[in-house]
Amino acid sequence: MPVFFFLFIVMPIAELTVLIQVGSIIGVLNTVGLVFLTAVIGAWLLRQQGLATLLRANERLNSGELPAREVAEGLILAVGGAMLLTPGFITDAFGFLCLLPGTRHWLAAQALKRMTVVGQSQSRSFFFRAGGGSGPFGHGPFGSQRPFDRDANGDIIEGEYQDQTQRDQGRIEDAGRGQGGREKK
Repeated sequence: MPVFFFLFIVMPIAELTVLIQVGSIIGVLNTVGLVFLTAVIGAWLLRQQGLATLLRANERLNSGELPAREVAEGLILAVGGAMLLTPGFITDAFGFLCLLPGTRHWLAAQALKRMTVVGQSQSRSFFFRAGGGSGPFGHGPFGSQRPFDRDANGDIIEGEYQDQTQRDQGRIEDAGRGQGGREKK
């Protein structure tokens, strides 16, 4: 609830206050032009940085690695782009911080410290779970992983199996009846 209060009550009031003060100093048209200019520059930066991040993620996928850092940076870029498109100078400042490579890398590193990345690089699928995971095993694509789902290195072991319960049940019944298929008396 406090996050929503901040986002929908406090932040718009702060943005309006700053816009009114800047407008009284440089004029209304200049203020509107400056807000428009920051949106245009932000969109250009978002496109440039987003493509670079996408290319890095593709390279990591092609080399068989999980692009965890690139995915985190992509999320930060999306948040930064949304902030830049929101009218106001405070959100623009935070948006530009999200788009600048130095601060974006730092924010991504902080986000990855709080996430557990579990994945399979061969199938190119990966999963994030916020909070760093509870317990020693974490979550995968099919829910909580048990200790026997991993090898000594902590990797998930893939495999196939056949349920032979019915066949084994038939063998047990046949053994109880004897070789001829008749029950022993």
